[in-house]
Amino acid sequence: MSERRRRGRGGRSVALAAGLAVVTGTALLSAGAAVAVMSRDDGGTGRNGERAAPKRPFTVAFGGDVHFEGVLRARLDAAPDTAFGPIAARLKGADLAMVNLETAITAGGTQAPKQFAFRAPPTAFRALRSAGVDVATMANNHGMDFGETGLNDSLAAGRRAGMPLVGIGRNAAEAYKPYTVTVKGSRVAVIGATQVLDDNLVQAWTATDAKAGLASAKNAPRLVQEVRAARKAADIVIVNLHWGQELNSCATPVQRQLAAQLADAGADAIVGSHAHVLQAGGYLKGKYVHYGLGNFLFYNSGGRTAQSGVLTLTFDPRGKATRVPKADWSPAVIGNGVPQPLEGAAAQQARSRWESLRSCADVRPAPA
Repeated sequence: MSERRRRGRGGRSVALAAGLAVVTGTALLSAGAAVAVMSRDDGGTGRNGERAAPKRPFTVAFGGDVHFEGVLRARLDAAPDTAFGPIAARLKGADLAMVNLETAITAGGTQAPKQFAFRAPPTAFRALRSAGVDVATMANNHGMDFGETGLNDSLAAGRRAGMPLVGIGRNAAEAYKPYTVTVKGSRVAVIGATQVLDDNLVQAWTATDAKAGLASAKNAPRLVQEVRAARKAADIVIVNLHWGQELNSCATPVQRQLAAQLADAGADAIVGSHAHVLQAGGYLKGKYVHYGLGNFLFYNSGGRTAQSGVLTLTFDPRGKATRVPKADWSPAVIGNGVPQPLEGAAAQQARSRWESLRSCADVRPAPA
């Protein structure tokens, strides 16, 4: 079995392997999944009686909507390893990083009956991995732009690239299944789901027990059930949602209701995108909620849709009031489709504008 390792800043190491699952001591390698050093909560010892790794605080970085259309496709074709530009350093600086991949990875299939349909070649996953992305959600209103053929191609390309995908699967069980990984001694579960689907495509795109598709957040009871199940098995539970209203910077009543339900069910962080503009982030019931990360690697029309950034959350499973003791918003502005990090006074002004968005949301800057 061959193994590849990728290191980011701060000494992050994510190992990827292909082939049959192999368990050696506390290391678990599985086909198409990121390798994690697994430990058990069994009185301080792991397999073979060795001491389990202590649980320490760790960071997770989140970026918003990503596709490779227009100028971004030319950038991907020319140099996939540098497609994300300087913003990649912000992703690599965290222990784990995640984005919303808003495109089918396929050259086949039939385009869905809709105005905008996105597709990209498998090198998109190389670009994500080179930028430090460890897991992507494809639960969004473009995940099946090229039908079930496109879905199957996306899953196959993700497996070949060693890129874990959530929110999409050959049936509902796969689509809702969390990606699980152990980070600095903590077992982390990441779930993806979409609340945004074109009315004429809801039935065709929603995963069922017998049909491939996306995990639907429109079925709130099912999503709550999955979060509760993940809570029982994981130290930290993260839900990444596609939700909200396009170009509306305010969290909608539907977003607020679902965020409260997921917080009550045990999610430690609820992060989302779709509106193509930034929405508020902050604390709700001791959990961290970011209603809208905005565009990330994405063509845009300037103005509000060019406002972007990276959200980095610090998680501490030992926390009592909250398991998210720190949240950092690093602003960026999109130019030629690529988010450019802001520094100094420009960054502070952008951060202040983002913080003002809490005026039309139900989140606070600190845990209550």
